[in-house]
Amino acid sequence: MTEREWIKRSLKQQGIKITGEIVEIHARPWSTVLRVPTSSGDLYFKAVGSVFAFEPALTEALYRLRPDCILEVLAIDAERGWMLMADGGQTLRMAFKKGLDRRTWDEVFALYAGLQIDLASRVDELLGMGVRDRRTLKLPMLYKKLLQEEEWLLIGQPDGLTTAEYQRLLNAVPQVEALCQELAAFGIFDSLHHNDLHDANVFYNDGEITFFDWGDSSIAHPFFSLRTAFVIIEYIFDLEEDDPVFDNLARAYLRPFAQFKTEEYLWAAYQLARRLWSLSSAIKYKTQLRQIEGMREEYATAVPGLLQEFLK
Repeated sequence: MTEREWIKRSLKQQGIKITGEIVEIHARPWSTVLRVPTSSGDLYFKAVGSVFAFEPALTEALYRLRPDCILEVLAIDAERGWMLMADGGQTLRMAFKKGLDRRTWDEVFALYAGLQIDLASRVDELLGMGVRDRRTLKLPMLYKKLLQEEEWLLIGQPDGLTTAEYQRLLNAVPQVEALCQELAAFGIFDSLHHNDLHDANVFYNDGEITFFDWGDSSIAHPFFSLRTAFVIIEYIFDLEEDDPVFDNLARAYLRPFAQFKTEEYLWAAYQLARRLWSLSSAIKYKTQLRQIEGMREEYATAVPGLLQEFLK
């Protein structure tokens, strides 16, 4: 069965008619997205590669759990990596392209933290769907494996690691183990980590916030999700890395966790998580570069860059 045949059959089962031409709007080595005009408005079909095979089942499960903040899923074929989704409207980036709206970002982070709290009890279920296991106490082992795969580190190559940096990373293995033990000792549960949370992966319509694009997800320390969001905010709004806005946003994100720990306790855990979160991202990119050849030219420097960030 072709993609278009599956789309037509899935919509027919729901009494929805296709009203125009199905158009490809996104084609990358890791996924394809088609726009499907229908009697119920535009819908979107997404086909993901094997490295993201869990995304349709995960997205559907998230929508069942939290339809208030997850993009509606109309149908999936988990084996083929296909899903059919509603139109999410405008992204947060489109809504606030002229400036940083602090209050809205506070709302985004608080809602996202609440979702992570809800998912903490479902980690085994999520792992069973194929979501990557990068829990806090597994991070040292994954870090050591990363350093063994030197082809992704570009040692001695332009925009890669220097020999001295690589040696520092090897020497840091005991430190990473100790930091992960210390972070785990705070007792903050591992949960779903989006791993690509930014304003183009969040829909915002008349105050309604909807998260989507879960293909990069893993089970990891929840606080790691702030890294990508902060990097994008820094870049788009031309902020300094130490701008006070980031501390304020972090506190908004941490607020829902205050039902478990004090604000001071959570802040200490957050500061420790910041020291490790680039490693989780480096491991993500290594996994994808190894399995998706079409990514290698565009993202070749991602792994060494993130490891250099850790060294800083």
